[in-house]
Amino acid sequence: MSLGRTFKLYTGATIPAIGLGTWLSEPGKVRTAVEVAIKTGYKHIDCAYVYRNEQEVGEAFANSKFDRKELFVTSKLWNIYHRPEYVRPAVEASLKNLKLDYLDLYLVHWPVAFPPPTDKPSEIPLNPTMEQLIPKKDGKVQIDQVDILQTWKSMEALVDAGLVKHIGLSNFNIQKIQHVLDHCRIRPAAIQVELHPGLLQDDLLAFCAKENIHVTAYSPLGNNVYGEERIVDMPEVAQVAKKLNKTPAQVCISWAAQRGTSVIPKSVTPSRIEENFQDFELSKDDFDAVSSLGRLDKRYNDPGRPDEWNVSIF
Repeated sequence: MSLGRTFKLYTGATIPAIGLGTWLSEPGKVRTAVEVAIKTGYKHIDCAYVYRNEQEVGEAFANSKFDRKELFVTSKLWNIYHRPEYVRPAVEASLKNLKLDYLDLYLVHWPVAFPPPTDKPSEIPLNPTMEQLIPKKDGKVQIDQVDILQTWKSMEALVDAGLVKHIGLSNFNIQKIQHVLDHCRIRPAAIQVELHPGLLQDDLLAFCAKENIHVTAYSPLGNNVYGEERIVDMPEVAQVAKKLNKTPAQVCISWAAQRGTSVIPKSVTPSRIEENFQDFELSKDDFDAVSSLGRLDKRYNDPGRPDEWNVSIF
């Protein structure tokens, strides 16, 4: 069972340390995954419009018993909706899919804008195609020039309207976070970034601690989007796991929570969902052994690569 750790946002609200991620969760499986998670005791569910599975997550919410005030739900604004007139309709689409009246946290998913769809803001699809989500011309992803501060003003308006409790960022570097901080009316409450033993992000963590911005770690086990070896499969993690009679995933999840970040491992396997909720405290020696993988400085998720979006992100 989870240690029940939570972290405080600058508003005084709490975010549970261990959550369920839904990125790459296959259609037909994510509903059961969320139902199992809630039954297991998870109170933090991470979603996004671009994952194209929010409708199933909403079905899981409808099928589950929980106190809405105790469930922390995050979603994210996708790149095609950065223009101000699309921001509110975008969150309303996610809310409709999720069958919720409000989100606890809404993030700007990437510091990259794509051209808006041909649909009017009032016609945002609830179940978009990948062609709609990532517009291309002659096989190349198209980039739009949208001032993030204009997007952020519309994000602030969502808080004013009661549609979201908090707003934040995802995949922004220190310079880009600072740009928002310098001009915002409502400060970012949290940022979500790739973070695991092979990508420590110490400078970003220190910056966010100074600015009282909570950090959520995604891909806490590493991932194999590009077919590379995951952090969770590396000997340093396996050795600590074997020594402590834990799974390598439990080691990486506990390591992340011990650093003061909430963590959102993804799984659609009931047994693993339950195992991932069993966090614990690592000794200094074991924590340091896992942290030694930081020498890799390994980022698994960078869609700005030339063969994808071809834009500098980090």
